[in-house]
Amino acid sequence: MVTERPGEVAALRERLRHVRWIGGGSGAGKSTVARRLADRHGFHLYDTDAAMRDHAARSTPGECPHLHAFMAMDMDERWVDRSPETMLETFHWFRGEGFGLIVEDLLRLPPERPVLAEGFRLLPSLVEPLLATARHGVWLVPSPGFRLDAFRSRGSLWQIAGRTGDPDRALRNLLERDRLFTERLAREARGFGLAVIEVGGAMTEDDLTGRVTAAFGL
Repeated sequence: MVTERPGEVAALRERLRHVRWIGGGSGAGKSTVARRLADRHGFHLYDTDAAMRDHAARSTPGECPHLHAFMAMDMDERWVDRSPETMLETFHWFRGEGFGLIVEDLLRLPPERPVLAEGFRLLPSLVEPLLATARHGVWLVPSPGFRLDAFRSRGSLWQIAGRTGDPDRALRNLLERDRLFTERLAREARGFGLAVIEVGGAMTEDDLTGRVTAAFGL
């Protein structure tokens, strides 16, 4: 698990110096860009979203209390009955629960091959101490309109909200929670002097891939 002892953090940083990190808000294009860069530069791609189910199974209520409280809720309790602000403050992955399991997974990978880790769970405050250099991390910040268009194009706009008793309210709550989270990510990353790329308007996948490539200095 992640530790706050300076010597141990420095040792982790050295062991993870071959890792680059792409964080950011949902719908920003993280997965698309990461796949492109992994193919182009030979990275091992580590998708933190794909590990969520495994991490939930490996966690304990003591380690991840918000996760286990969330798991005990029904869909309306999760997405309809609470305000976006409450959803933001209590959502387990947004609070960094399970980040230590991400680190454990990365440490198990062969260090000879560079790794690209991506996902919204990569919070700047948790990643920054592990960066060999600031250029090894970048956060993508989608505008609300870009996020909405991304969800629509994926066909996932109603994937969660549609399973509640009030889909319209649930969707509004989810979109507002994600907006608040994305703003928080941007402030946090900039506060550490880390790269933040705003994603919106007519930005194409090629444009975004180019900007992330430049941010990493590849």
